[in-house]
Amino acid sequence: MSNTMVAKRYASALFQIANEQQILSQVEEDLRVVKEVLEYNPDLKAVLKSSKLTIDKKKEIVKNAFVSVNVYVLNTLLILIDRHREDQIVEVTDQFLDLANEAKGIADAEVYSARELTDAEREALSTTFAAKIGKKSLNIENIVDSNLLGGIRLRIGNRIYDGSLRGKLDRLERKLLS
Repeated sequence: MSNTMVAKRYASALFQIANEQQILSQVEEDLRVVKEVLEYNPDLKAVLKSSKLTIDKKKEIVKNAFVSVNVYVLNTLLILIDRHREDQIVEVTDQFLDLANEAKGIADAEVYSARELTDAEREALSTTFAAKIGKKSLNIENIVDSNLLGGIRLRIGNRIYDGSLRGKLDRLERKLLS
């Protein structure tokens, strides 16, 4: 079974529990913390992947590292360790966040711009493009790209909306050459 399918199953089970217990936002926030800790602490990731440590020792490390997270999140992490799927923790988190966003009608978007966007610009982009894809709003991650001369390039899932000056110049060049 592929890693993505495994992660979806764990995420789906955790999502179902969180939804039934009406603690979806708390679990979502805890999982964001877990993901951030794992991504910014490569030593912790290495320790969890280590074959030299026993499962009990890994569980103890995780319990100490994530003492303040929800019990369901902690139990999911411990189950992943029990089943030797420590490397799937971030993937399970991503799958859970996708499920939570889907339930809330939110999509993640990456906006590439020549400068940092203001809050008003983020809100306008969220409103405009969320309606285009049938969502309520967008979680916008602004990425400053100095290669853009102006405008923006927006990526939502596998869709790309290119309103950048560089993109317009490239399209004009292709049109002129054809």
